[in-house]
Amino acid sequence: MNKKFYITTPIYYPSAAPHIGHLYTTVACDTIARFKRLQGYDVMFLTGTDEHGQKIEQKAKEAGVTPKAYVDEIAAKFRKLWKYVNVDYDRFIRTTDDYHESAVQRIYEKLLEKGYLYKSEYTGKYCTPCESFWTESQLDDNGNCPECHREVREATEEAYFFKLSAFSEQLEKLLTETDFVQPEWRAKELVNNFIKPGLEDVCVSRTSFTWGVKLPFDEKHIAYVWIDALSNYITALGYENDRYDDMDYWAADIHMVAKDIMRFHALIWPAMLMALDLPLPKMLSVHGYINFNGTKMSKSIGNVVDPFVLGERYGVDTIRYHILREMPFGSDSDYSNEIMINRINYDLANDLGNLVSRTVAMVDKYFGGTLPADRQEGDFDRELIAQAEALTAAVAKNIDETKLSAALTEIMSVVSRANKYIDETTPWILAKDEANRARLATVLYNLLETVRICAVLLTPFMPTAMPKALEQVGAGADVTTYASLEKFGALPADVTVHKGEVLFPRLDVDTEIEYLNSIIAPAKEDKIVEDEDLDKAGIITIDDFAKVKLRTAEVTACEKVKKSNKLLKLQLDDGRGGRQVVSGIAKWYKPEDLVGKKIIFVANLAPAKLCGEESQGMILACDCGEEVRVVFMDGDVPNGSVVR
Repeated sequence: MNKKFYITTPIYYPSAAPHIGHLYTTVACDTIARFKRLQGYDVMFLTGTDEHGQKIEQKAKEAGVTPKAYVDEIAAKFRKLWKYVNVDYDRFIRTTDDYHESAVQRIYEKLLEKGYLYKSEYTGKYCTPCESFWTESQLDDNGNCPECHREVREATEEAYFFKLSAFSEQLEKLLTETDFVQPEWRAKELVNNFIKPGLEDVCVSRTSFTWGVKLPFDEKHIAYVWIDALSNYITALGYENDRYDDMDYWAADIHMVAKDIMRFHALIWPAMLMALDLPLPKMLSVHGYINFNGTKMSKSIGNVVDPFVLGERYGVDTIRYHILREMPFGSDSDYSNEIMINRINYDLANDLGNLVSRTVAMVDKYFGGTLPADRQEGDFDRELIAQAEALTAAVAKNIDETKLSAALTEIMSVVSRANKYIDETTPWILAKDEANRARLATVLYNLLETVRICAVLLTPFMPTAMPKALEQVGAGADVTTYASLEKFGALPADVTVHKGEVLFPRLDVDTEIEYLNSIIAPAKEDKIVEDEDLDKAGIITIDDFAKVKLRTAEVTACEKVKKSNKLLKLQLDDGRGGRQVVSGIAKWYKPEDLVGKKIIFVANLAPAKLCGEESQGMILACDCGEEVRVVFMDGDVPNGSVVR
């Protein structure tokens, strides 16, 4: 097979050092790339850094260095992390690379020549950290940026615009009539939130800063981040430059991105390609965030997890496995110390590692390390073999759909079945009678063969540990190919095992949680409550406080408010007939996260209308840096209880 396969991560913005929040996309793409190589594909795996823009210019100025020196240092840290976690990319692009910059200039010229660019003046709400203009209606409930929730400023400047509106009909068809965006419910979000209200043209140049690609036809203008950044997927293959000659890899099989940049990749990027008469990518796979104890990871609240520290203590493969296992397709995942340690213990130490060590130890103990060729079938064999034989197709399907957590679930279900098979066949009892020798050899061979299949399929996920497992069960290079997975029984009948180190040592939960809690602490410079906040609010008396009536309630139903991206409508059982409350927490909670939860609300707040929905109260929540967390109560607290 010589079929080409092209997969990309987004190019990361190097405003700060990478952390585990950056890790998922790249490790996921690396796993898919490794699996496709295992299948025999000619793979191109691209990652890189997006290095232009006003934010970088400001960061560099604060650091007292040039923008190029600043991004050089951060880009090196990304490369170091990818090497450390065994990310085997084929190409690393930086938007400051000469060939990319010249190609971007040519792309702007082409868009101008084709009539898709025009000069005008932009006035709007501008968010510097996100480098995005927003309309008034797009701002959050506090009038801030809808993406990062920081303050925006009124900005007016001359700019070139890309005629995104001209592609509205084509983009709607792309999103509704194809499976381009996955999961498909993300495509519906885009249609409802951006296309149905009316797709607006996009500002694609700036004049208020200098760190970027100059437009060749108007040098006072700098290429705006999205055309510059999005073009990397084709410039890295050689589009409009002579550095590479690999456009035969296009169109991309998979672009993988996090949900915060979904709209740029699902709307602006396809429109750009349509304007340039280039084929469209085959899939945009959109994943959620890794949350820390329910809150998106953020340096401002000190919950960033350093992957170098985790890898040093637990091994890189365990970290790769954990983040891929915990991230459900398309949704957010939770990182917590407890979840990680328990996942390592249960999946890797107890199930997989124990299966390998027990099986190898029994072959060594009962047969001196080499199985005899005699066989005797028995109960439970066919069930295990059938499940192992069906595994490869199930894993391949899930990986093609970028459902890596589901792929791991399939593999680990076979591992669990093999452990159950040991209990069912009781090889330690068979070993007591020489007459059972052939049956014992059959049981152990079936276990070794099951481990072989699982370990080969796990190798893209855990490229360091799985070759060790394969060596221990006696699987040579000829039986670790993708073709060897087509049948059960590829190991030689007289296979020889090789006892080795424990693959995944069991961890002491209390010790590890204490250690991790000690290194993941709130940032020292952040204060949960500032004295000046109290000064602004003013000191109140007990009588003032008594005016506020707080009660408990259970959320019986919850849904998004149709006219807002920020509001949720909650139906509460308050022990007094029920009421409706509207809350601006959709950024941090999905409706299903809240149903069944007990909350505290202000019961005597004057009713108000928000986006046409009446709100009869206000729920209590905490400001945690850039995040908001709802205050939940124990489940046994009666609805309508007074809080005082």
